[in-house]
Amino acid sequence: MNYRFERAGLEDVEELVPLFDEYRSFYGQQPDREAAREFLQTRLENGESVVFMAVAGEGEDRRIYGIAQLYPSFSSITVQPVWILNDLFVTQEQRGQGLGSLLLEGVKGFAQGTGAKGLTLSTMTTNTGAQRLYEAQGYERDESFFTYHLYF
Repeated sequence: MNYRFERAGLEDVEELVPLFDEYRSFYGQQPDREAAREFLQTRLENGESVVFMAVAGEGEDRRIYGIAQLYPSFSSITVQPVWILNDLFVTQEQRGQGLGSLLLEGVKGFAQGTGAKGLTLSTMTTNTGAQRLYEAQGYERDESFFTYHLYF
């Protein structure tokens, strides 16, 4: 199959919903397609995130097999923008086909084109497959900083 990297728009939300909901379920959330739809739609409408897709086919045969969602941030130290790669997901049946690499290479090019300092991401400590992919793409595990969260 021939896959391509595309930026998603509001017109793609309905096709993105099942993948985004599956991604959320992967991380232990209850399936909720309406919440997924509303979240994606709001982020895209407000310009609060940028979503990319791994796509195959044309017209009625077009299918989305992977997604990557970036959020903008900034480095006060280097006074440059930074992109947070918050969501990366490839459908189970398409894993091992190079879609993760396609998405990572695409978001890297996008981030470089915006003059960003770089990309940052986090993944579960048990997600060793993703860790291998990130490291193969040149991402370095942070050994200098601890991450803390305060949830409400």
